[in-house]
Amino acid sequence: MKILITGAAGLLGHGLVQVISKGHDVFPLTRAEADITDAGAVRAAFKNIQPELVIHTAAIPDLDICEEDPERAHLVNEEGTRHVVEAALGVNAAVAYISTDSVFDGLKNTPYSESDATNPPTVYGQTKLLAEQIVRNVTAHWIFRIPVLFGPGKTNFVQKGLRNLANGERFIAASDQIGGTLYTLDAAQKLMEVVASKRYGVFHLANSGACSRLEIARRAAELAGEDLSRVIGKKGGEMGRRAVRLKYAVMDMQALRQAGIAPPRPWEEALAEYIHGLQ
Repeated sequence: MKILITGAAGLLGHGLVQVISKGHDVFPLTRAEADITDAGAVRAAFKNIQPELVIHTAAIPDLDICEEDPERAHLVNEEGTRHVVEAALGVNAAVAYISTDSVFDGLKNTPYSESDATNPPTVYGQTKLLAEQIVRNVTAHWIFRIPVLFGPGKTNFVQKGLRNLANGERFIAASDQIGGTLYTLDAAQKLMEVVASKRYGVFHLANSGACSRLEIARRAAELAGEDLSRVIGKKGGEMGRRAVRLKYAVMDMQALRQAGIAPPRPWEEALAEYIHGLQ
């Protein structure tokens, strides 16, 4: 299959290219090659490549940056997605869109299913939800809602924290944010399983098991042989962030099960593989 990946230089984009290129013709598209805020550039790139599938990961994923500059966030996350969808429709390509657990409000205490009401409290979540609605204009579409990522190719919160520990500094992580996490290489494999099933719609995608940011940090430090006493838990409200963080964002992967696809392996196993690869 001929697959175009937007945001190919990003954390998830890197993992997608690494995994999917082993079995398909992959065309990585970075902002330097076609900025998604430029409709003409996107249209020209799609016309030139003629992809069968577009995996749209390009976005501003930083919640605080989006909160600080809502206009830019809407331009990239919402209008950029509109440009991608229009270009995909122009070449009859299917679209797999990467969304987020931030479309929910975090007020539940049981896992969110794909059919639960959305109510994002942040600019980031709002722009991603608006983009989901745009993607639904494509008949052959998938919307993958994902949690915080870790994986090779680009600095992520796990790698940054371990680097701090290696330098004798502290790894500070939120103790009151319960959700999930996702290894980018596992994400790529499961995404392609869903695409192959031709079951369209919304899918939640995370490594199995709920966890707090602090639990991830402690396990990462333990696996890397670092000093656990320098892994510090703080409440999200004490971390000086502009955007609120969801207190609870565990996602139920009901759609995967209904498609007969096993959810990704436990996050502890995926994290161990990732940490081993860093050493």
